[in-house]
Amino acid sequence: MQKRSNLIITGILFFGTVAMTAQNGTNSPYTRYGYGDLANRSFGAGRSMGGIGIGLNSSNQINPMNPATYAFMDSLTFLFDFGASFQMSLYNDGTTKQQDLNGNVEYVAMQFPLLKRAAMSVGLIPFSQVGYKFGKDNTSEDGQYYVDSFEGTGGLNQLYAGLSIELWKKRLSIGSNVNYLFGSITHIAQTQYGSTNTTGIRDIKTNKFNDVIFDFGLQSVTPLSKSENLVIGMAFTPKKQLKYNQYITVVNGSEINSSDTLNSFAYGLPDGYGLGISYIKEKKLMIAVDYLYQEWSKTLFDGKKDAFNNRSRIAAGFELIPDFYSQPYFNRVRYRAGLNYSNSYVKINGNGYKEFGVTAGIGFPISDDRSFVNVSLEYLKKVPDIKTMINENYIRVTLSFTFNEFWFFKREL
Repeated sequence: MQKRSNLIITGILFFGTVAMTAQNGTNSPYTRYGYGDLANRSFGAGRSMGGIGIGLNSSNQINPMNPATYAFMDSLTFLFDFGASFQMSLYNDGTTKQQDLNGNVEYVAMQFPLLKRAAMSVGLIPFSQVGYKFGKDNTSEDGQYYVDSFEGTGGLNQLYAGLSIELWKKRLSIGSNVNYLFGSITHIAQTQYGSTNTTGIRDIKTNKFNDVIFDFGLQSVTPLSKSENLVIGMAFTPKKQLKYNQYITVVNGSEINSSDTLNSFAYGLPDGYGLGISYIKEKKLMIAVDYLYQEWSKTLFDGKKDAFNNRSRIAAGFELIPDFYSQPYFNRVRYRAGLNYSNSYVKINGNGYKEFGVTAGIGFPISDDRSFVNVSLEYLKKVPDIKTMINENYIRVTLSFTFNEFWFFKREL
């Protein structure tokens, strides 16, 4: 028990540090726009079920997608969860293909009871990722050869602390996350003449964000029988104008021509509304559907209106346990699968893309069937609105560990 507790504490410190310094897990040219690729906030089981979470109800999982779920945990336990992903990406613009491999620590979180009907969760999760690098050969009117290249790095993270209170025992709960949003995004545009950087011009723009945002959740559980429940969850994220500093540097050859610090252009996040419904047959079956709508079209970005599209995302999935009470191990394993669909929030010359995903995964119980090793496999395809844009295909593997410990249990002497 003590060794396992020490292992968890070590994991919290190690993976928290790694998550703060991890490299981006993307090479997508689409991340040149907006805040980049928006992260999937679903943990463990939900990731394998299409990325659901708003209507997910489980006492053995941390679920920041709906903070109302924290209070449904066992009052004697402590949860710790961390996950990492690895992906293979294939980009195709119709004439050339590119293949990349990426990996990243995605999240680290813990959850624990405060009172009999209240619980808290804290963690570090990604908000968005930026990572791209591409160029184009050109010839000027006087016949001079030059290369235009574009590169972007960075992303935003959220350090959250959430509180949930049970208003009606095992029936109704509310919750909220306070999120500290931080990170930087850098874009570099370079025009290079010849073979060295000393004969080119580089425009470097870095935005550093740091602000506090909130999200809220509600979840109700309606018993259908002794072993069956219908769960309805709702989530809301209010819009927010972000605090930031913008640093712009122009480098001509090896000399800095100009350098400015600005914060006069508005950058914002949209109102977001989520609804989730799930059917649960205890220790046997879970079927869930989530819908998320974000009003990005009303959001300012770099002081400009109409920079984004409104975004909708729908996800559905299931979890099956063949026979929880049987002795054979693989009868107690959780088998999961799901689908998801969304449209892009970013606009590229007035166009965007559609995103289709298929997921599958397994939850391997460890210890006394309270803790899990979760493995999920996801195939994701981005289909652009016009043929001249880039098709992207991803195969992503996520490995997560969920530890569920009796830390608050008092033994009789």
